Amino acid sequence: MFSWGENAIWIKKVFGLAKKNGLENTTSEPTVNFIRTKALISHLAVGNDVVAFIRFGNDGKQQVSIGWMQKDGNGQWMRGKLSSVECKKKLLALSCGNANVILLSEEGRVLCLTASSNVPGPVGDMNQVIQVACGDQHSVALTKYGIVYTWGQNTNGQLGLGKGKHRTSSPHQLKSLSGIPLAQITAGGDHSFALSLSGAVFGWGKNNTGQLGLGDTIDRLAPAAVCCLNLKKTISVSCGAEHTAVLTKGGVVFTFGSGRYGQLGHNSLTDELRPRIVAELWGSKVTQIACGRNHTLAFVESFVKIYSFGCGMQGQLGNVVTVNQSVPLPVRLSEDNVGDQQIELIFAGGNDSFALCRCVQESKKGLNDSRLGKFTLMLDDETIDRWISECESKSWKTIQTEITKVFSSASCLNASFLNKSRDKHYQTSLKDSGVDLSLARLAFQKLAKKTKVLDEVKEVVLCKLLPSLNKNPIGVESMRVYLILPELLRVLNVQSGGEITDAFGAAILRLNKDKLQVLEGLWSTIPDYYFRTTVKVFHSVSSELFKQIAVDHRFPSLFEVLQKLYDVNCKRHRRIPVNTFHINNVRTLLHAVQSLYSEMQQLDFTPYMDENTYCNRIREIEIQRQSYEDNISLLKNYPCILDTENKCTWLWMFELDLIKRSHGDCEDFEFCSKIMMVDRKTLVDNTFQHLRQMTCHMGALKVQFHSENGVDQGGVSLEFFRVFANEVGKMKQKILKVYPDSGLAWFTADDFTDEFYLLGLVCGKALYNQCVVNLCFPLALFKKLLGLSLTLDDLKELAPDEASGLQYLLDQDEDGVEALDIVFMDKRQELIPNGENVLVTTANRKKYVDLRVDMELNKSVKRQFTDFEKGFHEGCPTEAWRMFLPEELMIQLQGEDNYEWDKLRQNAKYEGYKHTDGIIQNFWSVFTDFSVEEKKTFLTFLTGTDRLPRGRSLSKLQMTITNLASTDADEHYPKAQTCFLTLCLPNYSSVDILQEKLRYAINHCEVFGDY
Repeated sequence: MFSWGENAIWIKKVFGLAKKNGLENTTSEPTVNFIRTKALISHLAVGNDVVAFIRFGNDGKQQVSIGWMQKDGNGQWMRGKLSSVECKKKLLALSCGNANVILLSEEGRVLCLTASSNVPGPVGDMNQVIQVACGDQHSVALTKYGIVYTWGQNTNGQLGLGKGKHRTSSPHQLKSLSGIPLAQITAGGDHSFALSLSGAVFGWGKNNTGQLGLGDTIDRLAPAAVCCLNLKKTISVSCGAEHTAVLTKGGVVFTFGSGRYGQLGHNSLTDELRPRIVAELWGSKVTQIACGRNHTLAFVESFVKIYSFGCGMQGQLGNVVTVNQSVPLPVRLSEDNVGDQQIELIFAGGNDSFALCRCVQESKKGLNDSRLGKFTLMLDDETIDRWISECESKSWKTIQTEITKVFSSASCLNASFLNKSRDKHYQTSLKDSGVDLSLARLAFQKLAKKTKVLDEVKEVVLCKLLPSLNKNPIGVESMRVYLILPELLRVLNVQSGGEITDAFGAAILRLNKDKLQVLEGLWSTIPDYYFRTTVKVFHSVSSELFKQIAVDHRFPSLFEVLQKLYDVNCKRHRRIPVNTFHINNVRTLLHAVQSLYSEMQQLDFTPYMDENTYCNRIREIEIQRQSYEDNISLLKNYPCILDTENKCTWLWMFELDLIKRSHGDCEDFEFCSKIMMVDRKTLVDNTFQHLRQMTCHMGALKVQFHSENGVDQGGVSLEFFRVFANEVGKMKQKILKVYPDSGLAWFTADDFTDEFYLLGLVCGKALYNQCVVNLCFPLALFKKLLGLSLTLDDLKELAPDEASGLQYLLDQDEDGVEALDIVFMDKRQELIPNGENVLVTTANRKKYVDLRVDMELNKSVKRQFTDFEKGFHEGCPTEAWRMFLPEELMIQLQGEDNYEWDKLRQNAKYEGYKHTDGIIQNFWSVFTDFSVEEKKTFLTFLTGTDRLPRGRSLSKLQMTITNLASTDADEHYPKAQTCFLTLCLPNYSSVDILQEKLRYAINHCEVFGDY
């Protein structure tokens, strides 16, 4: 062993190399002592006033040697006391505080020794502890199942328990770290740290010099993530009194906190509030670090050198002088002794430093460092294989205990399936969980081979794990359990997995809002097949429950999670099909309600039914209908589970019907349903004038064109909204601004009185009437109506030229951004205060782009959109349309242009003709030869519009061709009854006449009535 520092003389005495009376009033020698110990040292620790060793005597018995010392007011030794403690239980490690020693037995029990007692006493009832660490007056312990306990002084929050007692003598669980798979705990003066398996660092306690690395000097009463160390692959943390050192897998050392004695190694005495690389050690690949009270050691194994820096007044730097040192320099180890020795472990504490060695031939034998290799327990193939093979043996109770321990611990599960390929788990971030879900899938598939084992796992997860999950977990690693559990639920059948899936959904929804957003971010990045598994877990249980066609208390949590997964799917780079979320059983419920309505109507016309029977049946139907409708009302909050057809059924069968029933006797409602007379030439002005005069907008819009006698039973309205959209399109730049590079429309910035409100009212009426008004709005409008935020992608659709410039800015390298010389202005408007003087840089360009998008799509048209939105709500006075997704709402209002022309012929029916008649064959021959534009014109002639809402597409549209009986058929033109989708076709004598008459009719007959 090499030993240097304040207690060098005392250490010599412990090993019989100094005079027995040489301890009293002795000062430290500034030399490095090499001691050939007769007993094997397995561990040592140093505190302010105590040094302790675990060593084995010649008889093989384990012994703890402890040196206690007292100092005068100047910090000089007054006396020392050496004691030896024989422990019946084998010890794994120890740690020293100011004046106490914490011992860790091999079986995981924690003991404590003080100067006044030579018998170690138990600390609390902790068990299966794998690491212990002491600060000046507090202690930390970590169990193999990831539980952290703290006790002692808490004056600066060093226990991490939040506000509370200033001191506690019994260990308390640090619940805020539950779920984090930990690799190390450590403690310094009045601060503590925990290190995760993926290199995340969490600190708490005193922070007066920045020793927590959080960029400030504010104490932390609970663990806080040191975010600037993320992705650095941290493998070790060591704490001094008021400074901290961190080591990465690549051998890079970061230090932060107090630099008063140069203990940070930055050639400075300045404090550092954030981790800073020790530049002098760059490229040396440090393999171990250790912090004393005010000094730091770094071991470079490849050079066989120990570097030291910081306070050296007691010789703890090993540089043969007693001065401080602010840069790392090698410890002066005896070359004669280094040659045949392999340095394996370094230690520092108080004002002392140590290096444990072995002869080269015996290196790596017998040494035990509690800081290395004692991690949170992981579930592996070997354990699963043993459970499966021995579950029918006498070992079952032991296996049950193990299953309970593993599957009740989120930390164990989160540690078990790390993606270690190329150290990917060290890349854990908000966009990468660091977990390999394929490993979880294989593990749970193997568990499923034994139902007995799987059932036990399920019970533990349901009764212990899920209720214990923290609603405010710290760090991304604690969120892995929410990605892993769907792989377990996947192997459970729906019947046995319903209860646990419901509990899992409730646990997800218990998460605090910001943590739920973290989970949603992770969902958005996992591979498709695992994301699909998560969706199917909730979908299958929901679908099974829905077969009951009854309200179930589990619906809200299951559906809400499904809706959140759907929202995530919309943001994923690769989306799974939306029908993955649809629950087909909903249609059964809707049909059941429709049947009840039909039965109620039939009862009114059923003869010979006595009044009591009638009333009783009506009452039964009402109760059943109300139950069904309550269930359906619940569903409208979760639009992802309904396909478009079901949403339309709900909207027009229930919501709008309810409006009509509730306002049917209202005089205003009757007035709103009166026919609106419009002239084709002044249609927009007529419409706006009529709407201004209305005091109520609840009813459907009925239209009649001036000098045309067509009756509005749906077809005239379709024509009206088509002409309205065309006329508004001609009024360029008055109400709507048309972007030439996309052909899409947006609001003008002009300040009109009520045109935007009226425009919104017409659009709402179109939705209410199930009509199309194609004003060529982009998807952004419908996102805004549904309360969704807009992004650069939305601007790309509306104004691709402008958006491409912003995308170019985002794609530029740093030098390219600086060269563009852009300020925070848009069309002479400041995007931020004093924006004309703020340059766009690499750091703030994303903010600039977001502000430009917000200005173009939101702020510049805020009043116009607010008026439009108000009118839209009044035009379609129900919240049910909010069930639609933006794309669905867009199609409902603007119609589809995905024409399936062959479906029109397949669905056609005939009156007065047969499909084999020559006139019918000729008609379809002419129609087939039409251009796409002519076919669309024919569709307008037949239906009143060339764009049909979803649900009334050509695949579902049934046209009737009827015989327009006349003696001189060749003298007549075809007619269309748009309300009934009927084409009145004369029986022309030839295909040429049919083609001529049909083409003329569809291109020139734009009025309703006889002609």
